[in-house]
This record gives sequence, structure tokens and C-alpha cells, in this order.
Amino acid sequence: MTDAQFGLMVAAPVIAGFALLLYRMGVLQGAGTLSAIGASVVIAAVLFFGQ
Repeated sequence: MTDAQFGLMVAAPVIAGFALLLYRMGVLQGAGTLSAIGASVVIAAVLFFGQ
């Protein structure tokens, strides 16, 4: 596993957790939260397997 892949493994859950935190605070709505989490997972997967 390269350093870039390790960084993606760390960054994607942090982004998802931050989106959930914003949802619980009332800043994001449900659709915005799901799209943020989905986009971060898809981008991380594409970049991870593209390495």
C-alpha cells in the first residue's frame, strides 16, 4: 500500500464523519449529507484503485 492509498483510507472516513457531524448540527440536510458521503467514497475508490 502506497502513502497515497493510506492517505485516502484516512481522509475518506474523516470527510464522511465531518458530513455526519454537520448533519447532526443541522447545517446539512439529509440529501446533502448523503451526496457528500457518496462523493467522497466514490472519489476515494477511483483514486485508490487508480494508483
